[in-house]
Amino acid sequence: MISFTMRGSHRQSEAFLRKLQKIDIPSVLRKHGQAGADALSKATPIDSSLASQSWGYEVSSSGGVHRITWTNSDIETGFPVAVMLQYGYGTGTGGYVQGVDYINPAIRPIFDKISADVWKAVTSLWLQSKNALSE
Repeated sequence: MISFTMRGSHRQSEAFLRKLQKIDIPSVLRKHGQAGADALSKATPIDSSLASQSWGYEVSSSGGVHRITWTNSDIETGFPVAVMLQYGYGTGTGGYVQGVDYINPAIRPIFDKISADVWKAVTSLWLQSKNALSE
Protein backbone atom coordinates (compact mmCIF):
# COMPACT_ATOMS: atom_id res chain seq x y z
CA MET A 1 0.00 0.00 0.00
CA ILE A 2 1.23 3.46 -0.90
CA SER A 3 0.03 6.57 0.84
CA PHE A 4 0.92 10.23 0.61
CA THR A 5 0.57 12.96 3.17
CA MET A 6 0.81 16.55 2.07
CA ARG A 7 0.99 19.62 4.21
CA GLY A 8 1.13 23.25 3.39
CA SER A 9 -0.04 25.24 0.44
CA HIS A 10 -0.76 23.83 -2.99
CA ARG A 11 -0.92 27.32 -4.54
CA GLN A 12 2.02 26.81 -6.86
CA SER A 13 0.74 23.48 -8.18
CA GLU A 14 -2.72 24.90 -8.70
CA ALA A 15 -1.30 27.96 -10.45
CA PHE A 16 0.71 25.73 -12.81
CA LEU A 17 -2.36 23.63 -13.62
CA ARG A 18 -4.40 26.79 -14.34
CA LYS A 19 -1.67 27.99 -16.72
CA LEU A 20 -1.58 24.57 -18.34
CA GLN A 21 -5.28 24.90 -19.19
CA LYS A 22 -4.51 28.12 -21.10
CA ILE A 23 -2.20 26.49 -23.65
CA ASP A 24 -3.78 27.20 -27.03
CA ILE A 25 -3.82 23.69 -28.50
CA PRO A 26 -6.28 24.63 -31.28
CA SER A 27 -3.72 27.10 -32.65
CA VAL A 28 -1.12 24.31 -32.76
CA LEU A 29 -3.61 22.14 -34.65
CA ARG A 30 -4.46 24.96 -37.09
CA LYS A 31 -0.74 25.57 -37.64
CA HIS A 32 -0.32 21.99 -38.88
CA GLY A 33 -3.70 21.50 -40.54
CA GLN A 34 -2.75 22.79 -43.97
CA ALA A 35 0.61 21.01 -43.85
CA GLY A 36 -1.28 17.76 -43.29
CA ALA A 37 -3.68 18.48 -46.15
CA ASP A 38 -0.70 19.25 -48.40
CA ALA A 39 1.10 16.03 -47.38
CA LEU A 40 -2.03 13.99 -48.07
CA SER A 41 -2.49 15.71 -51.42
CA LYS A 42 1.07 14.88 -52.46
CA ALA A 43 0.72 11.26 -51.31
CA THR A 44 -2.62 10.59 -53.03
CA PRO A 45 -2.10 8.41 -56.13
CA ILE A 46 -1.61 10.58 -59.23
CA ASP A 47 -4.36 8.97 -61.31
CA SER A 48 -6.82 10.38 -58.77
CA SER A 49 -6.12 14.07 -59.31
CA LEU A 50 -9.54 15.17 -58.07
CA ALA A 51 -9.02 13.22 -54.83
CA SER A 52 -5.55 14.69 -54.37
CA GLN A 53 -6.91 18.22 -54.85
CA SER A 54 -9.83 17.67 -52.46
CA TRP A 55 -8.02 17.52 -49.10
CA GLY A 56 -8.89 19.97 -46.34
CA TYR A 57 -8.99 20.06 -42.56
CA GLU A 58 -11.17 21.16 -39.66
CA VAL A 59 -10.18 21.99 -36.08
CA SER A 60 -12.78 21.67 -33.34
CA SER A 61 -12.87 21.89 -29.55
CA SER A 62 -15.51 20.71 -27.14
CA GLY A 63 -15.37 20.03 -23.41
CA GLY A 64 -11.59 20.35 -23.24
CA VAL A 65 -11.06 17.91 -26.12
CA HIS A 66 -9.35 19.33 -29.19
CA ARG A 67 -9.55 17.58 -32.54
CA ILE A 68 -8.13 17.95 -36.02
CA THR A 69 -9.90 16.16 -38.83
CA TRP A 70 -8.54 15.90 -42.34
CA THR A 71 -11.28 15.77 -44.94
CA ASN A 72 -11.54 14.81 -48.58
CA SER A 73 -14.54 15.98 -50.57
CA ASP A 74 -14.08 13.72 -53.62
CA ILE A 75 -17.09 11.37 -53.54
CA GLU A 76 -17.99 8.91 -56.31
CA THR A 77 -21.30 7.06 -56.28
CA GLY A 78 -21.74 8.01 -52.64
CA PHE A 79 -18.36 6.68 -51.50
CA PRO A 80 -15.23 8.70 -50.56
CA VAL A 81 -12.52 8.14 -53.16
CA ALA A 82 -9.74 8.64 -50.58
CA VAL A 83 -11.13 5.71 -48.56
CA MET A 84 -11.41 3.54 -51.69
CA LEU A 85 -7.77 4.25 -52.54
CA GLN A 86 -6.64 3.53 -48.97
CA TYR A 87 -8.59 0.33 -48.32
CA GLY A 88 -9.49 -0.96 -51.77
CA TYR A 89 -12.88 -1.54 -53.34
CA GLY A 90 -14.94 -4.01 -55.28
CA THR A 91 -15.58 -3.33 -58.95
CA GLY A 92 -18.97 -3.51 -60.63
CA THR A 93 -17.90 -6.67 -62.46
CA GLY A 94 -17.02 -8.66 -59.34
CA GLY A 95 -13.33 -7.83 -59.20
CA TYR A 96 -11.39 -6.16 -56.42
CA VAL A 97 -8.87 -3.31 -56.52
CA GLN A 98 -6.31 -3.57 -53.70
CA GLY A 99 -5.91 -0.47 -51.53
CA VAL A 100 -2.63 1.33 -50.93
CA ASP A 101 -1.70 2.68 -47.50
CA TYR A 102 -0.81 6.22 -48.52
CA ILE A 103 -2.56 8.14 -45.72
CA ASN A 104 -0.67 6.83 -42.67
CA PRO A 105 2.87 7.39 -44.01
CA ALA A 106 1.92 10.87 -45.25
CA ILE A 107 0.30 12.05 -42.03
CA ARG A 108 2.68 10.46 -39.47
CA PRO A 109 5.28 13.30 -39.69
CA ILE A 110 2.49 15.82 -39.12
CA PHE A 111 1.33 13.95 -36.00
CA ASP A 112 4.93 13.95 -34.77
CA LYS A 113 5.20 17.73 -35.28
CA ILE A 114 1.91 18.37 -33.48
CA SER A 115 3.03 16.20 -30.58
CA ALA A 116 6.41 17.96 -30.42
CA ASP A 117 4.81 21.43 -30.46
CA VAL A 118 2.33 20.59 -27.69
CA TRP A 119 5.09 18.99 -25.61
CA LYS A 120 7.29 22.06 -26.16
CA ALA A 121 4.48 24.32 -24.93
CA VAL A 122 3.95 22.20 -21.80
CA THR A 123 7.64 21.92 -20.93
CA SER A 124 8.19 25.61 -21.60
CA LEU A 125 5.39 26.43 -19.17
CA TRP A 126 6.88 24.03 -16.63
CA LEU A 127 10.32 25.66 -16.95
CA GLN A 128 8.78 29.10 -16.52
CA SER A 129 6.99 27.93 -13.37
CA LYS A 130 10.15 26.26 -12.06
CA ASN A 131 12.23 29.40 -12.66
CA ALA A 132 9.58 31.55 -10.97
CA LEU A 133 9.81 29.31 -7.89
CA SER A 134 13.59 29.61 -7.67
CA GLU A 135 13.59 33.41 -7.83
